[in-house]
Amino acid sequence: MPTVARKVVTLAVSVAIALTAGIRPAQAKVFMTQEEALRLAFPGGPDPERVTSFLTDEQAADVEKQAGQPLTSRVVTWYRRGGVTAWFDTHVVRTLPETIMVVVSPKGEIVRIDILSFSEPDEYRPRDRWMQQLNGHELDDQLSLRGGIRPITGASLSARAIVGASRRVLSLRRTLALPAAPATPPSP
Repeated sequence: MPTVARKVVTLAVSVAIALTAGIRPAQAKVFMTQEEALRLAFPGGPDPERVTSFLTDEQAADVEKQAGQPLTSRVVTWYRRGGVTAWFDTHVVRTLPETIMVVVSPKGEIVRIDILSFSEPDEYRPRDRWMQQLNGHELDDQLSLRGGIRPITGASLSARAIVGASRRVLSLRRTLALPAAPATPPSP
């Protein structure tokens, strides 16, 4: 997609999210565009491939079960290059939306998380240092505020939202992006 068209689509999506959340677009704090985030996820080289997946009922149920989080849509758009994938997740923190990008390694571990927009008061926004503790985590019991992730005093809903989005992304990746496990050969 040409750069200008991608910027127009990014702006339109941001405005649509803000309007459906019942807020004015000027209230959302935008820290980076989707295009800027993708440059961080995939530095140098060609643009990543954009993939749109349509979840079946079975896939959606599997994702929700693995993540322990509800899906907001069965249409999922994500990006990939060289086994690395980048996923955008928009969710409500307290009463207002946040959009994050979660970058996942070929091994299924979080590489980085960036906040693209945050509409709640700034004191509820997790800082980069807190988010870095999610790096290296995969979809397991440690990716939890009751497991290996420290909570944030005074911003527990923000922490819960980002951990939940991370679990949702890793579950989507596991369901959609990885090849199926080889069949077990019959016993002799």
